[in-house]
Amino acid sequence: MPHPPEKIWRALTQASLMDAWLMSNDFQPVVGHQFTLRTKPMPHWDGVIDCEVLVIEPYHRLSYRWNALGLKSVVTWTLTPTTGGTHVRMEQSGFPSDGGAYFNGARHGWQAFILGLERVAGGLD
Repeated sequence: MPHPPEKIWRALTQASLMDAWLMSNDFQPVVGHQFTLRTKPMPHWDGVIDCEVLVIEPYHRLSYRWNALGLKSVVTWTLTPTTGGTHVRMEQSGFPSDGGAYFNGARHGWQAFILGLERVAGGLD
């Protein structure tokens, strides 16, 4: 992304900014903090994702558990400064080997979320 790690880190770790690109939340950048992400409920799901912060390495790495719809996974963000901005790597691990529906849903969702992350980071001073 063509933004410095500090801007992307803010968008990844400030609850009000996360709300703008991800979901409403009660996130705090503290290891062990349990938080929820909330989206619109659906017929088969209440729209709540239970999470817990696992790793906070400011401006470099953020990791949290992501438990939703019976899938327990881990989301890890890694930021690496580059000449023109920041290489942003997002990995969600823990999918079952036959996790087609989980994986396809995540792939679709994260594409939109990451575009939103870049938009929010780009709007920061």
